[in-house]
Amino acid sequence: MYERYAALRDERKLTNYKVAMGTGITKSTFSDWKKGRSNPKTDKLMKIANYLGVSLEELVNEEVKTG
Repeated sequence: MYERYAALRDERKLTNYKVAMGTGITKSTFSDWKKGRSNPKTDKLMKIANYLGVSLEELVNEEVKTG
């Protein structure tokens, strides 16, 4: 999931800091996801999807291609 999130984030020229500020999710949480220490819960995934302007499916499904 983190790889898909990072790709969407980078396409929008955002940083984890900006996403953290926009969603209320801490930067350390993103770090934990990246390192595999924890997995995101649905409520946080929804916040990220809304912030990035994508569906939850698009965020979590690496097979979905963006425009």
